[in-house]
Amino acid sequence: MSFKPGTNPVTFKSFGLDLVGDLYLPEDFDPAKKYKAIVGASPFPQVKDQIPATYGPEMAARGFIYLGFDYMGMGSSPALPGEHMKSRYMFRLIENTWDAVSYLGTLPFVEEIHGLGVCQGGSIIASAAVTDHRIKKIAMVSGMMAADPFQWTDRDMVNQQIAAANASMQKMYETGEPDYVNTIGLDDSQSREEFVGSGVNPMAEETYDYYGRDGVKGPVAVPTFTNAHIGDQGMQSLISIGEHYADKIVQPSLTIYSKSAFTAICSTAFVEKLTNEHKELAFDEFSHVDFYYKPEAVKASTDAVAEFFNA
Repeated sequence: MSFKPGTNPVTFKSFGLDLVGDLYLPEDFDPAKKYKAIVGASPFPQVKDQIPATYGPEMAARGFIYLGFDYMGMGSSPALPGEHMKSRYMFRLIENTWDAVSYLGTLPFVEEIHGLGVCQGGSIIASAAVTDHRIKKIAMVSGMMAADPFQWTDRDMVNQQIAAANASMQKMYETGEPDYVNTIGLDDSQSREEFVGSGVNPMAEETYDYYGRDGVKGPVAVPTFTNAHIGDQGMQSLISIGEHYADKIVQPSLTIYSKSAFTAICSTAFVEKLTNEHKELAFDEFSHVDFYYKPEAVKASTDAVAEFFNA
């Protein structure tokens, strides 16, 4: 196919399915030239019209090719036959990412591939890079790489989450029907006041401002997105391998995060375990979700990532 500057709809194979993506190309794109390419990994439970649609144009403006895509079963990408939509399972996310790297490797104008993950995408990129050395450098923004100290601290709560996920999996197996839940406690129909007042999320205000019904990238603004997710998610997300293989990562890495964020430990605990060449960039002025969309935070992160990938 022919490519043009800007946004190019693409598909690539993974698990035998056609995953749907957008390939962002620089304004002065010339197919006869060679470019550094980036495979983007998005936060849970995002689709390509959220973080990738923000970071893609920014990285293209900085001279990179950027691939953002819907993971299998999410957004516009299909689920496997007999399986349900709205399911992001970590091990499959990693394999989808490997296939995205393979796709970028087929493009004649790509000379080098890097990985850029935001939030859960940070864990995906870090995990994928452990054994995929086609990825030459990785950058993680507000990343959830060291998820154990974040997710497993309150064992009673964890056991409740596991029990609910187990019950959901059993129900789906027996009925053959999907069982959808609001995994971050946010219903697509809730108002900001209702969600913040519920007290179920320590990052409620910034979470709603992005993901809520009236949020900048919520289900109204992004029709392919919903806060609902398949109910066995807890059985998947509680297994996070990124931090446990941190000392196996050989590629140079950049970790960007907010010092004040509730999730900061997911970056700092990860960095402590790294043995590769790595850089750490912590901000006082931004929150976890600020890096998703606020212009000043996005500029700070994408400028830093561009400099790191170009070094």
